[in-house]
Amino acid sequence: MPFLRKTAARDPLPVTMSGVRMGERLLQVGVNEARLAGLLAAKVGLSGHAAMVVPDEAAATRARAGIDDAGVLVDLHVSPLDTLPFPPAGFDAMVVHNVENLLASLTGAQRAAAVGEWRRVLRMGGRIVVIEGGTRSGLRALLRPGPTADPDYERSGGTIAALEGAGFRPVRLLGDREGYKFIEGLKTIGDS
Repeated sequence: MPFLRKTAARDPLPVTMSGVRMGERLLQVGVNEARLAGLLAAKVGLSGHAAMVVPDEAAATRARAGIDDAGVLVDLHVSPLDTLPFPPAGFDAMVVHNVENLLASLTGAQRAAAVGEWRRVLRMGGRIVVIEGGTRSGLRALLRPGPTADPDYERSGGTIAALEGAGFRPVRLLGDREGYKFIEGLKTIGDS
């Protein structure tokens, strides 16, 4: 009887929207929800490679909890976001968590250097997906209001402007659902 068949568990929206696939070399930057860090790393499987960079030990502790819960292997680094410890073009995909808090805490020059580093470590044709706080609706908005973005960061064009400034093309808003905003950029072939 088909209606009694057990259905497969769905991935959370941020995992689905990231587009991470088996076999990819994935770099995650920052950690907002530890559970997502582990679930995203699990998507690359045994044939891929997952690495993560966080700015401090507190974030590393949160990331380890999510990684351990998912039972995956992740190459975790604590490093300044504007000097990543990876060679150029080492990753197929990148997921940046909670970018408005990561980038808003940096000066303009540090912000440009950090986003430039993200682009440097992606291969030609690689993609970056930024997950940040989005519009909350319904009961969730009443019970847990979303994070307030830095007004200066938003006035300067926010994440889209930061990615375009580093040379990602095209950059687009993929969606704003369930309290998340998803922004994608590509390192186009032919760029240096």
